Amino acid sequence: MASAAEIERLLFFMPSVALHAEKTWAKDFALSVSKQSRRKNWKPSQKQLSVMRGLVSDLFTHSSDDGGDLELIES
Repeated sequence: MASAAEIERLLFFMPSVALHAEKTWAKDFALSVSKQSRRKNWKPSQKQLSVMRGLVSDLFTHSSDDGGDLELIES
């Protein structure tokens, strides 16, 4: 299981996951977990925790193809 601090960190990023996810199921999952987390004494299931970890990881490792290369300008 995860520590309370890890769960809090994962929940912090769920709105960003919902905003930036490309797949509808990921957006829906993030919104659902965010809503469920407001319940008193709520804790994610092992499966939810695994999915949350994966989605947050993908949020930070997903590369963008929109020309993010650094271009040097010589003076």
